[in-house]
Amino acid sequence: MPITENEIAQARTAWGDALVAIAKAYEADGIDGARSLADGVLDAAYGYNLGDVLFKPTLASGEKTFSPTKKGALSYIVGHDSDFPLDGGCGIKGWRTVTSETSAVFIEGDVAMWRGGVTMTDKDGGVTKVDKSWGYKKDAEGTLRIVLLDSSLPYQP
Repeated sequence: MPITENEIAQARTAWGDALVAIAKAYEADGIDGARSLADGVLDAAYGYNLGDVLFKPTLASGEKTFSPTKKGALSYIVGHDSDFPLDGGCGIKGWRTVTSETSAVFIEGDVAMWRGGVTMTDKDGGVTKVDKSWGYKKDAEGTLRIVLLDSSLPYQP
């Protein structure tokens, strides 16, 4: 069954809601609570069941710029992993809202790509804006899976 733009919008909303939930879990239950929730989010939303995910986090650098494995993605989201010492845990930054603005969408059957801006606001009112690309594939059960996530800070000339 082909992917729809509505499914992509729902996936972006779910991703943002999960980021907020992970931040709140960290505040309530510490790193163990955040890690447990983030691990479940990765299983539910990402395509690690299909193979490597093409994941380029916003603030990644050096040898670990790309995180194709679930372990690498989990480290980027919650930090606290000695195998990824530069990961500070983007998901534990106190996020309270996440919104997105579409630039373009491409859909071809069970594969889709989305490009646009994402704005995240933390509990102190601090705003972070990033440019994102998501690639999606429907798996055999019809679940939309993130198979590509590329994120960067907007270019400042």
